[in-house]
Amino acid sequence: MRTLLLFSLLVSAVGVQAQPEERPRAREAGVVVGVFAPGPLNAITDVPGVRVGQVTVVEGDSIRTGVTAVLPHGGNVFRERVPAAIHVGNGFGKLLGVTQVRELGELETPVLLTCTLCVWQAADALVEALLAQPGMEDVRSINPVVGETNDGFLNDIRARPLRPEHVRRALAEASDGPVAEGSVGAGTGTVAFGWKGGIGTSSRRLPEGLGGHTVGVLVQANFGGVLTINGAPVGRALGRFAFQNDLGGSADGSIMIVVATDAPLSARPLERLARRALAGLARTGAAMTNGSGDYVVAFSTVREAALLGGLAAELPDDALSPLFQAVAEATEEAVYNALFKATTVAGHRGTVEALPLAETLEALERHGALRWDRTLPPGREDGGEGE
Repeated sequence: MRTLLLFSLLVSAVGVQAQPEERPRAREAGVVVGVFAPGPLNAITDVPGVRVGQVTVVEGDSIRTGVTAVLPHGGNVFRERVPAAIHVGNGFGKLLGVTQVRELGELETPVLLTCTLCVWQAADALVEALLAQPGMEDVRSINPVVGETNDGFLNDIRARPLRPEHVRRALAEASDGPVAEGSVGAGTGTVAFGWKGGIGTSSRRLPEGLGGHTVGVLVQANFGGVLTINGAPVGRALGRFAFQNDLGGSADGSIMIVVATDAPLSARPLERLARRALAGLARTGAAMTNGSGDYVVAFSTVREAALLGGLAAELPDDALSPLFQAVAEATEEAVYNALFKATTVAGHRGTVEALPLAETLEALERHGALRWDRTLPPGREDGGEGE
């Protein structure tokens, strides 16, 4: 009864596409993940300089897609590149730009996320937008980084509905404020764990004694498995999980994870940081199956020129462990936010329901997975490290 009352205060009904604000984020509903505190926005934009822009494309009964742009800073990324790395959990996907990022360890464009068959339209529009910037007149090579997940159930993906103006608007409207989550942008048509997936984000700010750095994560959740929230077997409790009918189900799908940090890191430690994001993904019950594309793009906002010129000192390896913990926590919570904020969507081949929050909260309460931080003394929500 207490959970139902809590639920009634948080949401008036299962969300619909026009009213995403009625669904709470995971932490607002009492799902406190990990030991480190989030930044003020609990979003990737807590990392100074990072901007996110999104355009949702909904047309008629069958177009349910969009584009999400993550900008390392507000300047010309091609001229002011940032250190970057990419880690592949399972490579069933179409991530453009991966080989050059791996070879050179740098990011020279914003990161775009969209639908599988829209990757090439997005890349072409991104290149066109960058070439049009002042000071780019002599540029003859650009490495656009564009990731995707397949939204072909809710979206008529073969129509390839993404247009250049969608990409241009996502780039132009990118901001460093709160990030819309759920059935928006590149998450408009996605599905996760059998429920509506979407865009989710979270952050962690380390205590000063551990460096004081911020790690932010944004996910495009479109994958399967057996949903687990804060250790509670929610998928089993709700009776919806992969392979439940004599292996007749499927956990195939994909997830794109974008990691940003203001810690001074080059490509090698960034690849290590990216790898740890998959620890957070695993905690959600993801299976990373044969047909799943699971990618992590990680970058530092400390400009490459600053590291190379000795203006910023790279963190030593023995200072990385708190960042590893932070990225795992933020990834886990970002997935939960995608599910909590996503709304029921009808589209091309049917309807995908939003995660039922009342039943989810009841299951979490039964398993003691809500508000664990209330058992800590005041000021110890960061696991006791302190500022």
